[in-house]
Amino acid sequence: MGKIFAFHGGIHPPENKKQSTRSPIRPAPVPAQLTVPLQQHIGAPAKPCVQPGHHVLKGQVIALAQGKISTSVHAPSSGTVIEIAPKPVPHVSGLSAPCIVIETDGKDTWIDHTGLPDYTQLKQNELIDYIRHHGISGMGGAGFPTDIKLHLGDDHIVNTLVINAAECEPYITADDMLLRERAEQVIGGIEIINYLLRPSHILIGIEDNKSHAIRVLEEAVRKSSLNIDIVVVPTKYPSGGEKQLIKLLTGVEVPSGKIPADVGIVCQNVGTAAAIHQAVTQGIPLISRIVTVTGDAVRKPQNLEALIGTPFKTLLTAADLQENKLSRLVMGGPMMGFTIEDDQIPVIKTSNCIIAATLDEMPPAPPALACIRCGLCEQVCPAELLPQQLHWFAKSRELEKAKHHNLFDCIECGACSYVCPSNIPLVQYYRYAKNEIREEEAEQRKAEQARQRFEARQARLEQEKVDKENRRRERAEQAAKAQKAKQAAPASESTPKATAPGDELKKLKTAAAIARTKLKKAQTALEKAKAEGMDDLSELTEQHQLAEKAANEAQQAFEQAEKSAATAAPSGPDLKQLKTQAAVARTKLKKAQQALKNAEEKGQDGIESLRTTVQELEAKAAAAQQAFDDAEQSNEASHTAPGENPKLNGLKEDAEKAKATLDKAEKALAAAIESGSPAAEKMKAGVEKLSAKYQAAQSAYEAEAKSTTPTTAPAKKEEAQLDAKTLKQNVSIMRTKLKKAEKALEEADAGSDTAVELKAEIDRLTSLHNEAKLALEAVEAKQQADAAKQGIDLKQLKVDAAMARAAVTKAERAIKKQQETEPEAELTSLKESLLAAQNHAEQLNKTLSQFE
Repeated sequence: MGKIFAFHGGIHPPENKKQSTRSPIRPAPVPAQLTVPLQQHIGAPAKPCVQPGHHVLKGQVIALAQGKISTSVHAPSSGTVIEIAPKPVPHVSGLSAPCIVIETDGKDTWIDHTGLPDYTQLKQNELIDYIRHHGISGMGGAGFPTDIKLHLGDDHIVNTLVINAAECEPYITADDMLLRERAEQVIGGIEIINYLLRPSHILIGIEDNKSHAIRVLEEAVRKSSLNIDIVVVPTKYPSGGEKQLIKLLTGVEVPSGKIPADVGIVCQNVGTAAAIHQAVTQGIPLISRIVTVTGDAVRKPQNLEALIGTPFKTLLTAADLQENKLSRLVMGGPMMGFTIEDDQIPVIKTSNCIIAATLDEMPPAPPALACIRCGLCEQVCPAELLPQQLHWFAKSRELEKAKHHNLFDCIECGACSYVCPSNIPLVQYYRYAKNEIREEEAEQRKAEQARQRFEARQARLEQEKVDKENRRRERAEQAAKAQKAKQAAPASESTPKATAPGDELKKLKTAAAIARTKLKKAQTALEKAKAEGMDDLSELTEQHQLAEKAANEAQQAFEQAEKSAATAAPSGPDLKQLKTQAAVARTKLKKAQQALKNAEEKGQDGIESLRTTVQELEAKAAAAQQAFDDAEQSNEASHTAPGENPKLNGLKEDAEKAKATLDKAEKALAAAIESGSPAAEKMKAGVEKLSAKYQAAQSAYEAEAKSTTPTTAPAKKEEAQLDAKTLKQNVSIMRTKLKKAEKALEEADAGSDTAVELKAEIDRLTSLHNEAKLALEAVEAKQQADAAKQGIDLKQLKVDAAMARAAVTKAERAIKKQQETEPEAELTSLKESLLAAQNHAEQLNKTLSQFE
């Protein structure tokens, strides 16, 4: 018998334990449905691993532990899973929680289960995982997962193992009956815990009102090889509290905010020890527990071993409930339990008692009165708190003060409410304050996380700005170094070499563009000053005049250089440029003719002026066309033979390479189709692309070859095709270059020489893009006009041809799908549709090729 210490406070309420200890533990009936909550413990709820409709066996895992603090859930009996949905659970909030509903089959068929032949052969971590997998959690308190207490790590050294057999709360006798009938299972579980923790001292604390259980327990301890001390403590509520029992048995006080393991002590309940023994020696998971069913409203108070998920109504019926006498149904003891309204709520791993109370047994609480400051609550508080202060803080929502007065050390034993002469429900106030503090802390954590994310984003953006500025500075420094090195070079090296006429012309054009940009800025500044009525207009006017003079000089220099370059060019006129100018002239003429036609139809003013403009444009278009024709005729004599033309040889080589690649791809496609490879469809698309590439290369080669021979009508047609494609490419190229220049201008520093040069380049590219676009429009207009002469709408013809090609593709896919789903199906009608679509598409493409 060890030394007994004392803890502060405590009360002596009526025990009411003898009613339920007169009969042995009996098995509870197996209900038609078992409702198994996924969360029966502190921590993360288990995750279902079954679905509605699955048949499960007794002891089968139906939900797996999630996270570090969690345990698995097992089927309490065999049957079929019919639902996984929120259901009412035994909780003070009265809310629902996710549950697995099993419709039992009445067979109670087990899975194959055997215990460990020798658990000492396993490593400690493996044995702890085995216990976790079997769903063992605390059965005497809040349901803390047992594997956490058994795996404390190297930071905690366990000196003392305390086994809680006190069961101090009135009415509850589940642990008492367990010790009377199954003490050897409890001792067996203690031996397993001893193997895992290796404590130097083992204490079993039990109240002196359990004489029968003490005798049986002493007999079981004598048979054990362990050095176990049974310490009988005086009956006082709440001596079964973890910290209170540790103080009683060891004299050690667990500090505020700490756990017993921090002072080298681990506490386990006797029910938990028995469950560990069953799991390790027999392979039985935690699927049942002993529940005390008592109260004056039942005729047969007793302890029932009920399956987890059994409705309370089944247990009450087994205890012969008198419905007419029932006033309140309490889950747990009268001190720490709570009233429930639904008798279909299921038993969980922490359900140790159900009290069916009459009105006389548990009358309604009288109305609360004002606190008289008697101090009785402080005298009985086992945690040595100031319940009166905590009540005022909770009532006035001074939550921070309540927290600093160690509110979370309150075990909610209800001793303060029991002795309060004003009938104040103190525990309810404490629970409310705890929940509010937890919610506020959760909101603060969220706000802190949001603040950290925002600050991280701001820091990232600031760093990006700094990096961008550093890169800009580095570029400027490199440019300055290059300029300095260029200026410092020897005179012999810095003497400019003769540049090509084209490069000199380009420089003059850029200088003219820069001068025009400066002139625009000066003009804008002068106009703004005039609009605002500024005084220093003379200086701005002078700057504008100088800028205008510089722009005129630069433009004149460029024009003179351009004329001299045109005069000195030995190769004659630029055939491509003359053709573009002719196309532009025709487009302008067409637009003027359309404007004249609209004016004549609507009777608008200025018709004569429009006619004069049309006549001038007709003359210009004729002159441009004549210049192009003359240059084309003079250029024909300069063509070389096909075998001596380097460009022709290169195009021929490109066409041959494209043909070889296409042949290889077609062979690979044929092999894939024959083997039924799923990649055949993707390979088919690749072959089509290669075929188009080969056709383009062959067309380019043929066009170049024909251009080296005397001009014939078919050759002119091929040249027109090539010109149209070339113009489209020019438009695309100019557009791409223009976008790149605009992007570079955005990144350049405003007002720098680079920005000015880029603006000039943008002006030049814009002009070239517009010229190429006009030339392309002229060629397309000519194609449409040629088609219109034959009564064909070229745009509609292109649409019809595209739709016809789509119809061919659709028919091919339909045949392929039919072959995959029904290999032996008749495909005659689908093949006929495909053939008709191919013929139609071929006719349209043939017609379209005449004008493209």
